[in-house]
Amino acid sequence: MANNNLSVNNQTVKKGFMTARTKSKFIDFLFVLPAIALLAVFTYYPVAKLVQISFTDWNLLNPTWELVGLKNWKWLFAGTGAKYLWNSLKVTFLYSVGEIFITMVGGIIFALIFKRLTSGFSAMRAIIFVPKYVAMSSAAMVFLVILNTDYGILNYLLSLVGVEKINWLDNKNTALISVLFCTGWRVIGYGMMIYLSAMMGISSQYYEAASLDGANKTVQFFKITLPLLSPTTLFLLVTTFLSSMKVFQSIDIMTSGGPNRATEVFVYQIYQYAMVDFRMDRAATSAVMFFAILLIVTVATMKYSNNVVTYDS
Repeated sequence: MANNNLSVNNQTVKKGFMTARTKSKFIDFLFVLPAIALLAVFTYYPVAKLVQISFTDWNLLNPTWELVGLKNWKWLFAGTGAKYLWNSLKVTFLYSVGEIFITMVGGIIFALIFKRLTSGFSAMRAIIFVPKYVAMSSAAMVFLVILNTDYGILNYLLSLVGVEKINWLDNKNTALISVLFCTGWRVIGYGMMIYLSAMMGISSQYYEAASLDGANKTVQFFKITLPLLSPTTLFLLVTTFLSSMKVFQSIDIMTSGGPNRATEVFVYQIYQYAMVDFRMDRAATSAVMFFAILLIVTVATMKYSNNVVTYDS
């Protein structure tokens, strides 16, 4: 009889424990619910709606629209939109490579130069980093003046050494490079500060041991500094890639996608479809394509990084 009572009591306690545990989980869920609701309304629903619009013929000049299946996708990959798609992908890829190179290579070079903790070097680091806080629209307007063919300061300085005027923004061979001048001026200081903070976290014991083994500064950089900076490099690679793929303001202000679509990046092309051609269906199709590219490249980068990134401190 006593054993039966003990068994009943254990079941009651267990049942009460599970009830309390379930109640606790429910309360935790209630705290998360507002964030989930915001994500659902402002992220997941717009994405789902975007996919739906890509299967319609929504033109802002027409009062009605209807589902048309894969018509827009055929137009994007096999119709007249295909050549514009591949051109914008090529331009976006070139721009991304340029921004990534400036941010990472330029950033690590400046980090090595201004690594010393003196007041003079601190002031120089601040001067290089400050452009990051300048709005891209303001920076683009400034570089419009700097790169002006007739009265720009860059052409004036080049004329002092005998170089003829260069039509920076209206020449398809130099237009994208000109936009990268503006981008590089803003982002190189950011890359410097990120790398510099990571370098400060590397223990000096690694370098002391390498010095005892006869390794010079160059060997120490390639065998110690670079491998231990790999998590920082991965972070900068992913974040810079995502931001560079979404470039818009500098292109819109400085070149408007020209000349001859030489600077028409993917996001600017989506803007053209939506706000100039009023073809929301084509803009949505391109946007879904753009989202898929970003997702695939980011996931592939993160998976590949597991084999090359060192997280030793």
